[in-house]
Amino acid sequence: MTGPVVDILMYHSISEAGGPTSIAPGDFAAQMRVLAASGVGLITLDDLASGANLPVRSCIVTFDDGFQDFAETAWPILSDLGIPAMVYLPSGCIGRAESWRGANAPARPLMGWRTIRDLAAQGVQFGSHTVSHPDLDAMAEAELTAELTQSRDRIETELGQPIRHFAPPYGRASARVRAVIARHYATSVGTRLGQADRASDLHDLPRIEMFYYQNPERFRDHLRGKGRPYLRLRQGLRAARDLTSKPWERVQ
Repeated sequence: MTGPVVDILMYHSISEAGGPTSIAPGDFAAQMRVLAASGVGLITLDDLASGANLPVRSCIVTFDDGFQDFAETAWPILSDLGIPAMVYLPSGCIGRAESWRGANAPARPLMGWRTIRDLAAQGVQFGSHTVSHPDLDAMAEAELTAELTQSRDRIETELGQPIRHFAPPYGRASARVRAVIARHYATSVGTRLGQADRASDLHDLPRIEMFYYQNPERFRDHLRGKGRPYLRLRQGLRAARDLTSKPWERVQ
């Protein structure tokens, strides 16, 4: 890889809900203890976008969807360990339960705006995950632009701060969609499994799906630079699965 290596860790729900987008609280706590003890740099997406003075190895912790269990379970663990977080919000779904294709049954509740404002005051960063959690690749440009800008504008109004970062639902963002995203956001993360570096496209950033690293020893090996064979194995298996699955059957 070229220059500093950045692992952008991907989470959704920290709960016992089951499925690939939920990680049990005990497993999450163990992962975060490993991360905090690793000596790996903890940075933000603003740091990555600026490209200046990045550690040789660093991590960014991200959460899609804004589930209530972030506030109740994930943030207390992160806060205690001094680990920053980015949460991507579908602005039209705030305060409701997930209702998009591929949602869990029973549906998991999302945080409300009051909770989100409280977390922002504590240092949690927020990004956009569209308004309604659609498949952006299926949209015409006018509809796509509305999903991108209306979500950003609503979150900025609620929080009183600029929203510079984006995550497309299901990780779906073709080159056409990414070009539109780049007009409105500094970065965009997907669900492509991999590590970022200086050569990475800031609007097609890969992430590490933490469902694959529920074993804390495996995660520790990864952070020590010993996990390349396992990552390549998971990349191959993911590529094979994605050839036959629908977007909402992958991740949310």
